[in-house]
Amino acid sequence: MPKGYLSLVLHAHLPFVRHPEYDEFLEEDWFYEAITETYIPLINMMDGLLKDGVDFRLTMSMTPPLCSMLLDPLLQQRYIRNLDKSIELSIKEIERTRHDHLFHELAWFYHNRLQDCRHVFCDKYGRNLVGAFRKFQDAGKLEIITCGATHGFLPLMADYPEAVRAQIMIARDHYRECFGRDPRGIWLPECAYVPGVEKFLQEAEIRWFIVDTHGVMFSEPRPQFGVYAPIFTKSGPAAFGRDMESSKQVWSAEEGYPGDSNYRDFYRDVGFDLDFDYIKPYIQPNGLRKFTGLKYYKITGKTPNKEPYRPWVARDKTAEHAANFMFNREKQVEHLAGTLGIPPIILAPYDAELYGHWWFEGPDFLNYLLRKVAYDQDVFKTITPGEYLQKFPTQQLATPSASSWGNKGYWEVWLEPSNAWIYPHLHMAAQRMTELARQFHDCYGLTERAMKQAARELLLAQSSDWAFIMKTGTMVPYAVKRTKDHILRFNRLYDQIKANQIDEDFLGNCEWRDNIFPNINWRYYI
Repeated sequence: MPKGYLSLVLHAHLPFVRHPEYDEFLEEDWFYEAITETYIPLINMMDGLLKDGVDFRLTMSMTPPLCSMLLDPLLQQRYIRNLDKSIELSIKEIERTRHDHLFHELAWFYHNRLQDCRHVFCDKYGRNLVGAFRKFQDAGKLEIITCGATHGFLPLMADYPEAVRAQIMIARDHYRECFGRDPRGIWLPECAYVPGVEKFLQEAEIRWFIVDTHGVMFSEPRPQFGVYAPIFTKSGPAAFGRDMESSKQVWSAEEGYPGDSNYRDFYRDVGFDLDFDYIKPYIQPNGLRKFTGLKYYKITGKTPNKEPYRPWVARDKTAEHAANFMFNREKQVEHLAGTLGIPPIILAPYDAELYGHWWFEGPDFLNYLLRKVAYDQDVFKTITPGEYLQKFPTQQLATPSASSWGNKGYWEVWLEPSNAWIYPHLHMAAQRMTELARQFHDCYGLTERAMKQAARELLLAQSSDWAFIMKTGTMVPYAVKRTKDHILRFNRLYDQIKANQIDEDFLGNCEWRDNIFPNINWRYYI
């Protein structure tokens, strides 16, 4: 019997970015990079663990926008095109670096890695990475959880409960379509909770959710076991709190493992380093440079004189860091079990893209960690939150505190001077959507098509990603445009539905652009 449990939770999410009206679109690169650097490496890792008979547990949210993009034939084909260009560049790099042993070896490293990505994506899984992750869930090793339908920031919708309900219920329905079962857990968008959300989770039969540390620690009444046991809300679903110690050890670039000098430097990329005429076919059509994914330098330190990256050295370092992480969790579990008198659960949630994209060696770290936990110690086991509730179904009743995992723990990342302007528009649209749903609840034909699209446009406008981008200052014009475009399209559809004068050409164009949730149930807004 283990003394305690470790629950690793990865949040796999990207905003819905799909632009059929353009042959190439820069922001779609977010998706292609994530497949190559995060999702396929995680799939390869879990395939290896299954093949070797390693008993492991991992939890991973896969948001509806991400699943929709992974299943979209247009984006699948564009990913292959993007991958083929990267493979072509790697071949050119093998030739260019033939007289430089270290860089030549790195060029071959990337070439082989990209070829493997193509094999996994096209041949092994037939372009269906959702099916790949579903395989691990069906094998009992991975628990896939859902999120808000478009990652909408739920506390800032609290005055419009129909909008909160729709975000959760539409996500539940989409999960069913993707994974053939109901979700048992949910990653609340931005881990943002406000009392009352749980009643909609209960309606969707979702049994548990995650909040940030202070969401549990400031609950009412105070939790007897802190964040090391879940608490049940009055509506039923349980809240798990984030353990800061284990989380920070990984995600912090300053204090955590990813900042090690031997790991790959994310920002040094041949797309910016090489001669313009040489790299021109692999950057933006307008000539602006961009990341290509071929990065030849390690972090080295705070110096412009970076040293060449050595993958084998970095891989050894991930094994060392995995052993250190495991050792720290052993001591933490032993201390907590002795102090609290229960088998504690240490919940460590991360953005999935930390593993592979931002921290290139992250999937290797997870691979070593899960193998070491299975074979090199017997103090704790990995577990999913759902399994923990099955083992320990009796827990304290409490109401979590309003909270998020954003800076300072509440709403200010998503509600401050750069983005506050969006909320009057989002709130008016949510109110109008409820009005339409109640007035036209028994519609059919062209009107029902317009109702479905109006709901899609509202949901896409509500994505918390746009407010976050406005706050952080990267790609702000795109985030502003996306918000305005969806609101404008929603308002035009609203006016046409109310007037019973639906422009079918306009509606068809909207459906072609924003094709998420083909089977959307807009009546959740009633």
